[in-house]
Amino acid sequence: MHSYGTLYKVDERYKIRFERDYAYSVEKVWDMVTQPQYFTQWYPFATGEMDLRTDGKIYFDDGEGTTYEAIITKFNPPHFFAFREIDDLLSIELNTEGDGCRLLFEHTFDDASMSASVAAGWHRCLDVLGMIIEGKPVEWLDNAASLRETYRETFSL
Repeated sequence: MHSYGTLYKVDERYKIRFERDYAYSVEKVWDMVTQPQYFTQWYPFATGEMDLRTDGKIYFDDGEGTTYEAIITKFNPPHFFAFREIDDLLSIELNTEGDGCRLLFEHTFDDASMSASVAAGWHRCLDVLGMIIEGKPVEWLDNAASLRETYRETFSL
């Protein structure tokens, strides 16, 4: 499943939204989204240090000397997980859809010029999350450049 993200402008900020459907329960997908041993496989720079509660912190390390933390702004298992990473807002919502579930992923940010790169990056991360959910080996495809170009065209940048 490779559904593309969409870009919106909301109150002078930009939001990229992805929807992905899975043939698994909300609870199973929730674990793959939030549990540190899985989160660190699909989420960039995640260290696995997570205090999973509202106002809890998630710690990141880019591997090049920069560390930072995110603050969990909403944690409502197994349906909603949102956090603020510096000035960006990220949210993951899971809803039952038939026999499976739908994941809604949103990233809100300020710099429109970054839209294609941000979308391509999350597209790749969500593809890896899908591999984890499906129980497949994680494989980061070498498709970042082609995805950036696709999103530049799609977003008319």
